[in-house]
Amino acid sequence: MLPALTVLIVQQGVWHMAKESMPLAAGYLAAVVRAHPELGSRCAVRILNFPGHLSPLEMAIKVLQAGVPDVIGFSVLGWNANQFAAVAATVKQVNPSAVVVFGGNHVAKQAARVLTRDPAVDIVVNGEGEVTFVNILKAVLDGGPYARVRGISFRGPDGSVVTTADEARVDDLDRIPSPILTGAVPLLDERGGFRYDVALMETNRGCPYHCAFCYWGGAVGQKVRSFSRVRLRAELEALARAGADTVVLCDANFGMLRQDAEFVDDLIEIRDRYGCPRALETSWAKNKSAVFRGIVRRMREAGMRSSFTLALQTLDDTALDLVNRRNMKINQWRDLAEWLTAEGLDCYAELIWGIPGETPETFLRGYDELAKHVSRIAAYPLLLLPNTDFSDRRAVHGFVTVRGRQDDFEYVLAARGVSLAQNLRMQRFLFWARLLAENLVLRDTWPVFDAVLGWSQSAVILSLADFVEAEAAHHAGARLLSAAATSSTADPDSLAPALAYCFSTEEFADLVDGWWRAAVGPATPREWREALREVLRYDLDTRPLPDPGPRALPDARLSSVDGEAHWTVARTYAFDVPALARAARARRHLDPPAAGPHHVHLRFKHGFADLVHSTNHEETAHYIGRAELPTCPPRSPEPDDRCGPVDRTRTAAPGPDG
Repeated sequence: MLPALTVLIVQQGVWHMAKESMPLAAGYLAAVVRAHPELGSRCAVRILNFPGHLSPLEMAIKVLQAGVPDVIGFSVLGWNANQFAAVAATVKQVNPSAVVVFGGNHVAKQAARVLTRDPAVDIVVNGEGEVTFVNILKAVLDGGPYARVRGISFRGPDGSVVTTADEARVDDLDRIPSPILTGAVPLLDERGGFRYDVALMETNRGCPYHCAFCYWGGAVGQKVRSFSRVRLRAELEALARAGADTVVLCDANFGMLRQDAEFVDDLIEIRDRYGCPRALETSWAKNKSAVFRGIVRRMREAGMRSSFTLALQTLDDTALDLVNRRNMKINQWRDLAEWLTAEGLDCYAELIWGIPGETPETFLRGYDELAKHVSRIAAYPLLLLPNTDFSDRRAVHGFVTVRGRQDDFEYVLAARGVSLAQNLRMQRFLFWARLLAENLVLRDTWPVFDAVLGWSQSAVILSLADFVEAEAAHHAGARLLSAAATSSTADPDSLAPALAYCFSTEEFADLVDGWWRAAVGPATPREWREALREVLRYDLDTRPLPDPGPRALPDARLSSVDGEAHWTVARTYAFDVPALARAARARRHLDPPAAGPHHVHLRFKHGFADLVHSTNHEETAHYIGRAELPTCPPRSPEPDDRCGPVDRTRTAAPGPDG
């Protein structure tokens, strides 16, 4: 017997992703419908998962080719709201009786705007979707009124917006069938490899905090609810068998609960048995407890990769008050940063420019103070997200905003105490800071230049930015970077091509060399010039290695390290650059180092060619070249007057390790 209802669930990944993004949200909905005793046989459910670069035209064609359904649900976030509205309008042209459902953070409790703006949308889901979506399908099948479905908004007979009472949150999360274990989300591609860029999982839902800029799944200020250890372990095993390299948790505060330590124990045991997953990324708990520190040590001892986040957002006391974070222990960040560094662990911090109470001067001062301890800082502009305190109290803070062209985010142009001119100046800084520091294009440069020249990280960033923009008139690469910096306020995607240029081209090394000659060299004491030049050369050498690509070197050799493929390149430097950088990071007094050949092998994780256009700095961090002392000295490079090594210009394909 044919099913009574065809159901399509649509999801789209974020802007620039190297591979398909795992459709976890759509998978939950598909899994719960298929497992339902009544709906399982009466509904045929499919998922369409689109990459971020597809246009509404391309998505609409694929929806039509798949067959227009009776019910189509869209998982809506700020980056895909406009595109999905256009696709929904196409669906209605072909099947006017199709029921279009919008759900997700961006539209929840925003029905007055959504249903007015997007006439093709019939229903808006205002909370967790699993129970509500099942009840919507029941109402469609029975021809009953939507008014009996809790947790939704829809148009009444007179066109007014009707909102029903909230649906209770699911306390026992194991009642929700697992998309991973049920096969609702397929794990393998047509070649038998893991299908997605990373494996997404949830270990819990909810967030106990109420930050003024955040609306975490509508669960801010909520009790945290957890999935069982048995279920999570089974999901980890399924992902390991599928070959998932990196697990990314969709939790708000992982490392806060004792069961999080159990999850990490299971992850490591499964990694040891199957060879993967090898990395864990997540939004770590804001307050770093003994549980967190135990997890960190366990992961370090086991060699499990991760990036540990200091989600500070601002260091300014006035801004902390306005953002509802003044009393959070995360503000005691210095000791934690030093502890993570002492443990030898990768750490980065997050800041948001534009929080009320912050000025350009206080932001840069906080940025540079933070950079003394954590040079990789993810600095983002404030967006007014729906249902947040900042959005609800926009008049109080004097926000002037504009909605994006390709997305539906509200970008802040000005606010009380911050003019448009000041904001544009800071937007320029954010672009260059994200490009050069957050995404690890340069790394050891920051602490060494600070220690030797007294140049703060922001000063170094702006000096290089000034030089590149001045070169734009007669240098194609400088034009590309300058245009990206100029358009970054209106086009967040501008970072991706700029980042690919910095990572994969020798032209960028030439630009850095020109900056050295024009701005850095003349300001450097004579006894330090060669050492600082070698620091720059080392940073350029250890950029992630696209393989194959224009920077693939003829002396690179491919081998297996702990079961993973790595490229190894032999290099000789005039100084021990890693030791110099370590001393600078420890804020020890630096004397000019003694010159002498320092032989190293630079080891790069293989596979960066698939990520070179990605803006995911957490993934990029795993591909930075690491220095290892060789057992015998490599052949010395030929003399060269540039920052980069001379044989970078050779483009022969690297051969396998013999």
